[in-house]
Amino acid sequence: MKLKPWKVLESNYVRPRIRIDKCDLPNGNLLDATILEFRTWANVLAITKDRQAVLVRQYRHGVEKVLLELPGGVVEDDEDPMNGIKRELMEETGYASANVIEVGRIYPNPAMQTNQLFCYLALDAEKVGGQNLDDGEDIEVQLLPLDELTSMARNGDFPHALHIAVLFHALAHMEKK
Repeated sequence: MKLKPWKVLESNYVRPRIRIDKCDLPNGNLLDATILEFRTWANVLAITKDRQAVLVRQYRHGVEKVLLELPGGVVEDDEDPMNGIKRELMEETGYASANVIEVGRIYPNPAMQTNQLFCYLALDAEKVGGQNLDDGEDIEVQLLPLDELTSMARNGDFPHALHIAVLFHALAHMEKK
């Protein structure tokens, strides 16, 4: 049997960018699907000349924990994702790189989110300024040897799934070179 898209019978917004689609499934069942219309995201594995990963540590309310993560965030509407990640890297860490490479694109959660995550690798990152954080951000910058970061990911000590995916894409790209 060939898989078919669901037929949307009705869409209702419960908040901006959050809608409920009443769907008629190919098997005849009806389903209310919650859809989150998030904007594009971008994250970067930024590596200094001495193979230190530039990371951020911040509180994540969903899990109520402080997590070590890759720099990144929302790409503004009508902003090129490459420009967005360079801006995010600079704002969150004060680091910049003249050698930023797109290494992948993934869907964070295609069952209920409409957005993509652009994955980047920034080589020879250098500290060129201070942080310029948004009102809702409280971020500490941490440098960590790249080998230690990959060990942490293997051991479950770097637990953000999307950031592990970006790390995978960046490492795979580096392995090809």
